[in-house]
Amino acid sequence: MEISNDQLAYHANEIRTHIIRMISHAHSGHPAGALGMADVFTSLYFSIAHVDPEHPWKDDRDRILVSNGHIAPVWYATLAERGYFLKDELLSLRALGSRLQGHPVFRGLPGVENSSGSLGQGIGQAVGVALGLRMKKKANHVFCVVGDGEQQEGSVWEAYWFASTRTLSNLTIIVDRNYIQSEDSTEHVLPLDPFIEKLTAFGLHVISCDGHDFSAIQSAFETARAFHKGPTAIVFRTIPGKGVSFMENTAKWHAEPPTDEQAALALKELESHE
Repeated sequence: MEISNDQLAYHANEIRTHIIRMISHAHSGHPAGALGMADVFTSLYFSIAHVDPEHPWKDDRDRILVSNGHIAPVWYATLAERGYFLKDELLSLRALGSRLQGHPVFRGLPGVENSSGSLGQGIGQAVGVALGLRMKKKANHVFCVVGDGEQQEGSVWEAYWFASTRTLSNLTIIVDRNYIQSEDSTEHVLPLDPFIEKLTAFGLHVISCDGHDFSAIQSAFETARAFHKGPTAIVFRTIPGKGVSFMENTAKWHAEPPTDEQAALALKELESHE
């Protein structure tokens, strides 16, 4: 899908607006990571991945899985912005009986390819999907979004190890490197750095990228897709809370919803970006 950086920026800002409205209305949710990944999700769904909102389960679609399910608002908002379902439904986030639960449910919504919530599990699912597609000689690509906090779990590294030994070049791992988790900085809880060197040691082709530069994001994804010697991990350096100045780079907003007054300020700031 041909789309300009200005158009991508517009959709990303709309997605951030949806996120604030959703979480504020629900009085519950994880704003920081969701806001921080809006540019990457926008690029993925509007420019990179082979998807069709009108036929969300067609066989030749690329598979997009999200392991860090607490950032579900950005996934839901992106799917709605892309046309998978009506935007009016976004305000049902976390409501009883809603299709938009706090953590995604497999096929609970068009385009939701996996259930997630227990961190560290999504990458294993994605590796299985990538292997299965290759065994069937399918050309589909698999993208898996993971958080940096869940890199502290051993199952993640077992999945990387398996993927590299099986040369799963149809797999791109999207790492949200925002340096925060539920209580503090990742480097204070359980340091990951030198993170890129560790990923490389497990056999991954690694790209480091600014997660808010649409040209760089596009180039990173294109490079990953063209690499045929194994799986690629793109480490996107993102700003948690991106777009809302009082939320940026503050671990407090990992899982704290804004008050009505704070939401109004955030929406006013996002409106100024249009």
